[in-house]
Amino acid sequence: MNGTALYVDGLVKRFGAREVLHKVGFSVRPGEFVALLGPNGAGKTTLFQILTGLYATDAGTVAIAGHAMHSGESWPAALGELGVVFQQPALDLDLSVRANLSFHAALHGLEPRSARLRQDALLERFGLSDRAGEQCRKLSGGTRRKVELARALLSSPKVLLMDEATVGLDPASRVQLLADVKAGCAEEQRAVLWATHLTEEAELADRVIVLHEGTVRYDGTVAGLLEQGAASSIEAAFLSLTRGGAGQKAANATGRT
Repeated sequence: MNGTALYVDGLVKRFGAREVLHKVGFSVRPGEFVALLGPNGAGKTTLFQILTGLYATDAGTVAIAGHAMHSGESWPAALGELGVVFQQPALDLDLSVRANLSFHAALHGLEPRSARLRQDALLERFGLSDRAGEQCRKLSGGTRRKVELARALLSSPKVLLMDEATVGLDPASRVQLLADVKAGCAEEQRAVLWATHLTEEAELADRVIVLHEGTVRYDGTVAGLLEQGAASSIEAAFLSLTRGGAGQKAANATGRT
């Protein structure tokens, strides 16, 4: 756990008799951008719901910046180091950009003056300063996502989770959001876990984790993924890991079963 911002070990989650996550384990270091790649139904959303404290685990450990997520004493500290942009939009569309940020800052107990300064810096960074007073309902999908990202970064979290955050965005907005997140990862040494089912979004990642049927099938570099899949593209390598017996063979090769 030392030297990691996000630590996951032996994670198991069941819904009735169905095991959705099976002994999932990985870590993300400060300043590392990791793409969590998996097809629909792989278990990515369930994993994120556990990482954010929305679901309890049946087994395993989650720690954020050294704080255990599902421990009563350290849970608040873990949540305080976490920023999240969920797949489903979570802005109050009837409030302005500024009001959404202010409400979130208050929920985190941020001191009003420092929160205002932090808001101003993030609004400027994402080109939203002139839209701070605008009702979120009037914003495009890509701009709303920028507001959600600014909101997630208000508390200067050490770990940022992005759960299928580009769903519904046009290609240009997707590229811009990815660039914004990756730049902040490098500049502020923030650990980022970016969940997606789009293979092209994994190309710029420091590491790629492939999740399929609730099991980690690969954890390593993009180059290693291509080599293991004997493929010329991430998409081809990804498909080789998530189709039938090839996936189980890959799981055995990585030692993650």
